[in-house]
Amino acid sequence: MNNRNRHVYFILIIIVIILGLLSRKLSNMPHFIKIYLPDTLWGLMVFFIMGFIFSKFRLLKVTTYSLIFSYCIELSQLYHSELIDSVRATTFGGLVLGFGFLWTDLVCYSVGILIGYLIEIYFLDQKGGL
Repeated sequence: MNNRNRHVYFILIIIVIILGLLSRKLSNMPHFIKIYLPDTLWGLMVFFIMGFIFSKFRLLKVTTYSLIFSYCIELSQLYHSELIDSVRATTFGGLVLGFGFLWTDLVCYSVGILIGYLIEIYFLDQKGGL
């Protein structure tokens, strides 16, 4: 797909952010879902943000950029300094940068990005509509 509809992607980003924040608040979900859903939604959000920013790029490039960005954020959690840890201590910094490296987060990001890839192929047409 080329020329994504940025309005649609903006709405999808907002929906995924709301779902991600809700997934961290709901306590009655099964443990497996409560642990992995937020990071999967984070990967999906990154995919939609990349689709929004790079609206004219091919799907494979958007997917690749999403994976690289997500993996870099996760790998950055291996680095600790006073400054970066103080940013992570804020709510926004913690949501964006995370706190500690986990291999499972890489899997969740990949699944979220794959879901975004499939949504774009199966539900978003060439004009970027739903």
